[in-house]
Amino acid sequence: MFRRFPGAAFRRIPLVLPCLPQAGFCVSRWTGVLDRFVSHFTNRLDSKGRVSIPATFRAVLVRDGFEGLYVHPSLDAQTVDCGGHALLKEIDGLLDRLSPYSEERDLFSTALLGTSEILRIDTEGRVVLTDSVKAYAGITAEVTFVGQGHKFQIWEPSRFRAHLDEARNRVRDLRKELSNRHAAAD
Repeated sequence: MFRRFPGAAFRRIPLVLPCLPQAGFCVSRWTGVLDRFVSHFTNRLDSKGRVSIPATFRAVLVRDGFEGLYVHPSLDAQTVDCGGHALLKEIDGLLDRLSPYSEERDLFSTALLGTSEILRIDTEGRVVLTDSVKAYAGITAEVTFVGQGHKFQIWEPSRFRAHLDEARNRVRDLRKELSNRHAAAD
């Protein structure tokens, strides 16, 4: 997105747009294009077990160029990590730091790649969650999509609310700790 300034030759000057998490997206400072998953949305599974991926998340996936939706069970909670090339690039970066034939690499590869699935996104922007995805995350009727920058997570809504409460409390404590460290350093 560019502006034309009157009285001057046409110049391509980037229009800087802010990150608007309440609107469900961030835009790149230079291109004005969605570039990460932010915010959270709760949608219902339909009678065929499909759920609609939020439009802002679909836009990021389209821009990423991945065919489908890459998913794997989270290592930290009963949720599912989701994304495309950006998520796979992050996983590859983690694996590349480990020795090729090490036990650590095998464990991470098994957990992040060996248990993964690629779900098909239909023309309406919906996916069918597999039984294994629903069982792992405890999903029955509703799904909460939670943006995390380069990836998003799929949660059972009440589990997400509990996780969010815990995260907010821990962040408050961390903020106090960091503030105290900063004050002590001065």
